[in-house]
Order: sequence, then structure tokens, then C-alpha cells
Amino acid sequence: MVALTQVTQVIPNPGRLTIQTVEIAPQTTAIRCLDWDRERFDIEFGLRNGTTYNSFLIQGEKIALVDTCHRKFEDLYLEVVAGLIDPAKIDYLIISHTEPDHSGLVKDILQLAPSITVVGAKVAIQFLENMVHQPFKSMQVKSGERLDLGNGHELEFISAPNLHWPDTILTYDHKTSTLYTCDVFGMHYCDDHTYDENITLIEEDFKYYYDCLMGPNARSVLTALKRIEKLEIATVATGHGPLLQNYISEWLGRYQNWSLEQAKTETLVALFYVEDYGYSEHLVRTIAHGCAKTGVAVELVDLNSTEPQEVRELVAQASGLVIAMPAQFSVMAQAALSTILAAVHKKQAIGLLESGGGEDEPVYPLRNKFQELGLTEAFPPILVKEIPTQATEQLCDEAGTDMAQWLTRDRTIKQIKSINSELEKALGRISTGLYIITAKKGEIQSAMFASWVTQASLEPLGVAIAVSKDRAIESLMHVGDRFVLNVLEEGKYQGLMKHFLKRFAPGADRFAGVKTYPANNESPVLAEALAYMECEITSRMDCGDHWVIYSTVQTGRVAKLNGLTAAHHRKIGNHY
Repeated sequence: MVALTQVTQVIPNPGRLTIQTVEIAPQTTAIRCLDWDRERFDIEFGLRNGTTYNSFLIQGEKIALVDTCHRKFEDLYLEVVAGLIDPAKIDYLIISHTEPDHSGLVKDILQLAPSITVVGAKVAIQFLENMVHQPFKSMQVKSGERLDLGNGHELEFISAPNLHWPDTILTYDHKTSTLYTCDVFGMHYCDDHTYDENITLIEEDFKYYYDCLMGPNARSVLTALKRIEKLEIATVATGHGPLLQNYISEWLGRYQNWSLEQAKTETLVALFYVEDYGYSEHLVRTIAHGCAKTGVAVELVDLNSTEPQEVRELVAQASGLVIAMPAQFSVMAQAALSTILAAVHKKQAIGLLESGGGEDEPVYPLRNKFQELGLTEAFPPILVKEIPTQATEQLCDEAGTDMAQWLTRDRTIKQIKSINSELEKALGRISTGLYIITAKKGEIQSAMFASWVTQASLEPLGVAIAVSKDRAIESLMHVGDRFVLNVLEEGKYQGLMKHFLKRFAPGADRFAGVKTYPANNESPVLAEALAYMECEITSRMDCGDHWVIYSTVQTGRVAKLNGLTAAHHRKIGNHY
């Protein structure tokens, strides 16, 4: 490809919203909307580096705009587009998928360019008709179909459903070898660098994004990768974060490896929802996130856009099923429910939740049918009577973890019993103290009984804690989060240990009946603790089935100067 001179235009905004325009290929401009301070993205993400919304303008003999932007950028974005080209001259608006952060300004573009043709998957066009409430010209495209813009810009469309919406398509420009992917291969990361220049700086955000959005549909990821494997790709033009150009084979290889690992996992949970109905998809994704913590495979399925045979095959493969109630009037969803009921067997676990759409299928009659068929209820039905809060999301996340732990109980017991008499008995002789980690973030709080804790540095003062990936508190233990490390006293810890080691129901208050008071960082301090330290997490390291979390210590207090820390001695090293 011909080397390009990068020209960047930055339009500042007092609200920490900026726009960068960059020529990324011949007659091709990226419009990158940088949201520096966004701290949360839907229910999946707690953001530490903001995010970007990327849109692209291709100017052949005909002109195409690939995706728009989040509505918060309305004035800035439309001003930039008008500065690049007369919007009325745009011939095509390509919709990679209809999630509002990418299609939030579609209606504005339609007003500026009333003759424009909207290009997208069949489902995307249907979604848009319900979103913009006005007539528009459209072109439905399938995988392999092409659109010639002239001047060599021939666009090929690749179907990629469920990545991460059912209407997703990828677009490949044969002239510039640019693959426009929207969410796929993206990340929530905001800085001034257009491309992936420093792999170590962004790889954690890349993996976190995959785990939250793409991992739940690993089989769909593998299908999409197969469809693009013969393309010569010079640039991956993502919808979020930096564009990929320097390490493309590495990034795609990671998607391949992670998805293969996820897909081959012997335990599968299938989660059924209805897109664009109530809070169905958001809550199901939260349950999927909780399931995935334990290492099980998860697959999300839209009841309104999946063929009966595919539903039947997935139910047959799954060990666990989660269903968000569809609308009673949805013919396709009702047919899918009938297919599920006909395909289940009594060795499966089931979890049901309301979608909060106002006309949900009643949850309890369906629950009774599954119980009559012999399925085990993994968690009580989750009832949604109002807009989901952080507490609702915590409930769903913990319900997913509970289901997955029940499904993998035999594997866990087998691992505990498989003792290497020398190595694991020797490892078990490493003694530790006893502690309780408490954390609060927004309106949710959690706690964890811990023994793998050690001081890790002197300057600054820091501690390291090993946290199992399937612990409920794990979602509150990311970089930037704060917690309290409560030290238990020798001879006086049994009551607290018994309380915090018991199994809590999803969403249950872990501090009921326990005396606490708030620390400066708002996390609970246990009144009976020998000492406590307030900590802030600065890094996490992936260590197999645990995260090792390093935190700096901000302040602390000892309640009893002569007290001794409770000690923990194990006989073997393959479980606590």
C-alpha cells in the first residue's frame, strides 16, 4: 500500500470530548470520537481509559460513510463530517450494527442526506426502521455480496452475527485492504495514537474487551475468523479504540486461540434472550460474565433471529440453560421456547429471568414445566420490576457464577482428590495469615475470606492478594478499585470465618449480622478485626485460576497492639 501522510485534526471540547480525523488509506478518512472520561460502558465494563467511537468516510466515485457515532458527539461529529464533505453528497451509509454507540446519529445523517441508501444486514435494517421512525432507502446485504464505489473501492460484506449483536456485518475494501469491523477486535481505550503502536500498553484492555463481549460467543468468533482468513488485511478499522495495523496477525491469533479454548470447554451454558426487548440482552450478558468466571463456555442466542434447528442443536450440547422471558406476542420467540422445551433433558440446569419489557412471558408457568421435565434450578427466578441497578447486575453476575460452579462441581472435586503426594503436600506447608477482604463500589459491596495475602513492597507500601476468578468480589477488584484488608486475630476469628465462608445466595447481603463501619474509601471495616488497611489496586496479573492483585496501602490501624494475626496451615497445596 502507498505510504500516507497522516493529517490529524483535533477539535477540543470542554467536556473532555474530542474528535480526531486521520487519512488512513487512499480516499479514506477515520473520524475518531474520543470520550476521555467515560467510566462505564453498559453493564459489562468499568472503564479506566475511556473509549472511542470510530467512523469512516470512503470517497470513490461514490461516497460511503461507515457507521456514525454516539449521540453525545452530535454537534462535534456533524461539524466534522460537514468539514470533510457535503453530507448531501454521501451515497451510502453502511451500518455495521445498530447498537446506539455506533448508530446514534443515523437519523441526523438521514436528515442531511435524504437520498442516502442505508446498507446493512436484514436484521439491521429492521432494527433501524424501528429506531428512526421515518422512511429511508435501504440495501440488505449478505455475506459475500459486494458494493462498487468506483476508483477501485469495491466493498465486500462479511456476515458476523452475534459479534456482539445479531445484525453485525464486517466490510472489506479491496482497494485499500481495510477491514471495517465495528466492535470486533476493538477495545475501550482512548488516547491520541491512531494505531496499535505499543502492544503491551493496550493488550490488557484488548483481552478484557474480548472476555466481556466476544468470549460469550466464541463459536461465532471462530466462524467470522474463518470467513476473513483469506483476506489480505493491511488495516483493521475497529469501532472502538486504536486501529490495528502493526500487530494484526498477533491480535487475530489471540482471538483464534481464546475462542478455540472457550469453544472446546466441555461444559457449555446456552443463554437465550430477545434483542431490543426490555433489558433482556444486558442482563443475560451479565449472567454470562458470571458463568465465564469459572471457565465454562457460554453462548448467547437471540430467540427472534435463530433458526429452530440451531436452537435444538445448542440445547442438546448445553449443560446449563438461561432464558430471559420474551414478549408473549413474539411468534418466533414462542416457537423457540417450544423447541427448547422439546429438546431439554433432566441432567441440565436451568435459570430463568424476566426481561422487564412490560409484556414478558410469565416466568413461573415456564419454571414449572422445566421442573416437571426434571431439570435442576440453578438459581431462583430473577424478577425485573424496574430499571436494573448495580444491585440487579450483581445479582445476575453471582447467579451466573452459581450456575457454573454447580455444573463444574464434579470437576472441582476431582481436582481436589488428585493429590501428588510429594509436590502438593510440600506446597501445602507454605503458611499464611487469615484475612477478610471487603469492598464497595457504588451501591454494591462484597467480601471474601482470604489467606493468600502478603506484603509485596516497601516503597510504596504494597500488598499482593490472590483472588480466585470465580469469586463474587472479583468484579470489584480491578485496577483503580479500592478495598479494605481486614486482619483476623488468633483465637478470635472463628465466628467471622464461619460467616464469610458460608455459601451466599446470589445478591445476598454478605454483611447481614456483622458489625461494620465505613472506611475512608467507603469499604466496610469489620469491627472485630485485629487491624485493617485501606488499599487501592494498581495492577493485576493473570495466574491461571487466580488473579494476583497488587495494591498500594493508603492508611491503616491496629485495634490491639499485642494481638497476633491468625495463622492458616494446610496439608496439601491443591485447594485452600
